[in-house]
Amino acid sequence: MMYEFKSIFASEIRDFLKIREASHSKSSCAHDNGLFENLDSYLSQIDFQRKELTESAVVGWISSLTGKSSTIANKVIVIRLFSEYLNCCGTPAFCPVIPKVHDDYIPYLFSDSEITAIFDAADSLEVRVRDEKYRNMNLLMPMVLRIMFGCGTRIGETLAIQIRDVNFEDGTLTLRRTKRNKERIVPMHPGLTKILYCYCLAMGIVGAPERYLFEIVGDNIPLPVQQARHCFEKILKQAQIGFPDRQWHERGPCLHCLRHIFAFKSFAQIERNGWRIDDAVPYLSIYLGHDSLDETQKYLKFSAELFPEALEKFEDYSNDIFPEVSYEE
Repeated sequence: MMYEFKSIFASEIRDFLKIREASHSKSSCAHDNGLFENLDSYLSQIDFQRKELTESAVVGWISSLTGKSSTIANKVIVIRLFSEYLNCCGTPAFCPVIPKVHDDYIPYLFSDSEITAIFDAADSLEVRVRDEKYRNMNLLMPMVLRIMFGCGTRIGETLAIQIRDVNFEDGTLTLRRTKRNKERIVPMHPGLTKILYCYCLAMGIVGAPERYLFEIVGDNIPLPVQQARHCFEKILKQAQIGFPDRQWHERGPCLHCLRHIFAFKSFAQIERNGWRIDDAVPYLSIYLGHDSLDETQKYLKFSAELFPEALEKFEDYSNDIFPEVSYEE
């Protein structure tokens, strides 16, 4: 059922949305409709009757918004365009300042006991799938998780690895299909290299350079990312790891959290070995395939409850190196 605009600006909203429909995608227009339904409802609730979109009305509506700062900023951008449209039509309207966007994301870091439970669950995974091509998930996922945990790779990068990308002599992986096409080489622990070699022997893919490490049954096609994520959810459930009190800005346990825990453990090891943090972290940034140190900052946030002994040291470092991430769109 289509929403019926009822506020004092109902006709102007409908006309503005028609203009937007001529130059925007269906998904974008659907987003606009939801946004203006919210604004229309707000104006009706406060019984706003002036044919002027005042500052108090706009600011009041913005204050009622919830969600990520980037989401709120995007909504304000559209309302600002609506205000400019009203002004062009001769109706006075306040144009709000686009709010600054800051990093809302708080990663979930697995504790050592949770990591142990995850690998135990993966190693004892029972496969019950409707599609036969995924019946080997109990073989693929334990190795996928070990590479992600041991090398800090993204799930997409991991699933794209082929035999030609593995150097068993040097113990390195070449990551070719990466975010922003930043090809890089990452080293493996000797123990992980040995496990990976045994895995490849068992899968019968040693000496076949074009074969993927993690193929679905019957085809030389890598395991889809979504299928890996779905399987990991089952593993988390079996390991009895959940996040029932998750807040809107918290992602909760997921595959990408293995990359965060790798970054934290790397930072902790650097500190224990007596390295200068400001010398070592740029190398970690390059290792992770980041464009800047600001991007690495997200991977070095962690829970004070889980790692209280390292919190103060990292905060001292990050306050000097990483400025507050904020910008206007």
